[in-house]
Amino acid sequence: MKILILSPHTDDAELGCGGTICKFLEESNDILWVVFSTAEDSVPKNLPKDTLKKEFLNVVKTLGLKNENYIIHDFKVRRLHEKRQEILEEMIKIRESFKPDLVLSPSLKDFHQDHQIVANEAVRAFRKHSNIIGYELPWNHITFDTTLFVKLKDEHLRKKLNLIKNYKSQIQLRKNYFSEEYIMGLAKIRGVSCNSDYAEAFEVIRWSI
Repeated sequence: MKILILSPHTDDAELGCGGTICKFLEESNDILWVVFSTAEDSVPKNLPKDTLKKEFLNVVKTLGLKNENYIIHDFKVRRLHEKRQEILEEMIKIRESFKPDLVLSPSLKDFHQDHQIVANEAVRAFRKHSNIIGYELPWNHITFDTTLFVKLKDEHLRKKLNLIKNYKSQIQLRKNYFSEEYIMGLAKIRGVSCNSDYAEAFEVIRWSI
């Protein structure tokens, strides 16, 4: 299966569906991962501007992904709305070249302005061609429809934690959703909902059989 992962910023997909990404790779699916912003303006002032880009490159290296498995754009953080058409056109190019069966994007209920743009343009680009599911980032939601679960094993969660540990710049900021306690806790809660040790939840945005 061809799977497209859309990440507004470098760490979003790892946090929202890192365990699922690890499971999909374990199952030998063909993955293309697109990052739209390396969020240079969000890097702590004591660190180089390209820190988050380097941290993401460490993530893909950890996963063993090749250059053709990921694309990194440098759209300005919190300004993706100014490049909406360019982002849509990029997605359409990917639709025609990669032809994904499944697209993982931010939830349509995600209130972050950049996440909204990526989610909405994904619907425009892929709604007639691919199944689309939205991953969960609870700190950006008021509500979230847990209409799909991906069951995970302990090893998938451990791999997810290892991916997230690459983001030392964000851990330095003491963001609580980077903590092991949070990541394991949410996965356990979602697992209870689907009779599994662990899981990640998604909203079904578009599904065709």
